[in-house]
Amino acid sequence: MNTRTSDVILERMMALHPKIIDLTLDRMLRLLDALGNPQKSLPPVIHIAGTNGKGSTQAMIRAGLEAAGKTVHAYTSPHLARFHERIRVAGDLISEDALTEVLDECYAANGGENITYFEITTCAALLAFSRTPADYTLLEVGLGGRLDATNVVARPVATVITPVDLDHQQFLGDTLAAIAGEKAGIIKRRVPCIVGPQQDEGLDVIEAVAARNMAPLSIYGQHWHANREAGRMIYQDEQGLLDLPLPALPGLHQVQNAGAAIATLRTLGFDETACEGAVTDAQWPARMQRLKHGPLVEAAGQAELWLDGGHNPAAGRALAVVLDELPAVPTYLICGMLNTKDISGYLRPLAPHVTALHAVSIPGEAATLPAAATAQAAEACGITAVQAPDVLTALRSIVQETPQARVLICGSLYLAGNILRDNG
Repeated sequence: MNTRTSDVILERMMALHPKIIDLTLDRMLRLLDALGNPQKSLPPVIHIAGTNGKGSTQAMIRAGLEAAGKTVHAYTSPHLARFHERIRVAGDLISEDALTEVLDECYAANGGENITYFEITTCAALLAFSRTPADYTLLEVGLGGRLDATNVVARPVATVITPVDLDHQQFLGDTLAAIAGEKAGIIKRRVPCIVGPQQDEGLDVIEAVAARNMAPLSIYGQHWHANREAGRMIYQDEQGLLDLPLPALPGLHQVQNAGAAIATLRTLGFDETACEGAVTDAQWPARMQRLKHGPLVEAAGQAELWLDGGHNPAAGRALAVVLDELPAVPTYLICGMLNTKDISGYLRPLAPHVTALHAVSIPGEAATLPAAATAQAAEACGITAVQAPDVLTALRSIVQETPQARVLICGSLYLAGNILRDNG
């Protein structure tokens, strides 16, 4: 697809604010007002925040709603291969013409005022959603919650908080309680909130914010349960028990994400058809995704080639569980991370499951952690590590040594995006 027109506008939007991240709602509300407040004309909104699992949970909620015959708008970030992935209008990725139109309109309405890239593109998504009929709108928080650009809907039909962990401490605070407080900022007065698995420190804050807002809570481990038993997913809440297939998205953590999606669907009155669709029909790229075609797959030969975009300690722990459950095969990581991430916290849980790591820098990312630093951190975690100039070189080296290896490209959604542009 020719994306030159939208790409030109998006590039122009990058220059509208000196910072990439500057958390406040003032600029959003100003521009939305200039656009006629499209956020007030959206189909019923489900708002999703959390540190881990937001995208997967949103994908499963969408799959469930669509299985029930509903049309759904969905907003997510960041994109992997192209910007259009962020905006799904009534089930379909936004077209180039529609994207160009709303971007142009937002740029003109902004009048050259300071506004971040995420804020103005979020306005564009809300504008597109407001102009197309649908049954529901899914909004995924970009960063935090309380001051995130998506937090402009006064009364969603439900809010969801997936597991909260330490991440983006420079913006959200350096304690779990502080970060949970930012995530809990999406809770609205008397609006039901579905809460995924939480550490006690975070849950205490979420419960306090909900109490102040008289928001009914549906909490994992208290009001709903989701477990894997005998190759099935068992979900139970006050409405009864569901015996479902395991989620299409691999990993034990996806059972809990699926539980949050099902709890949301049940809160909104949907039946077992929607709940089964949530677990069986959801697709979400770069979450332990098996790559099937492209030049890297060809270079891999007989080796398994996987891709995962997780990038914080909780993601490392979840990935370790997935690797532990796969058949025993020599497993190699090709890892690239941003310099803002806790690389040791990410790699430490993976160490027992990994034969070696090939460290790369992320192409085109100014904030990439140099390959040398990634290799050094891996060695400190007990993982044999070498540097490679790029992913293809690393992969060729691995399969030359171990032709039937399992190779996992991991560490960053930005690295995953680079891979998915040519391999899927």
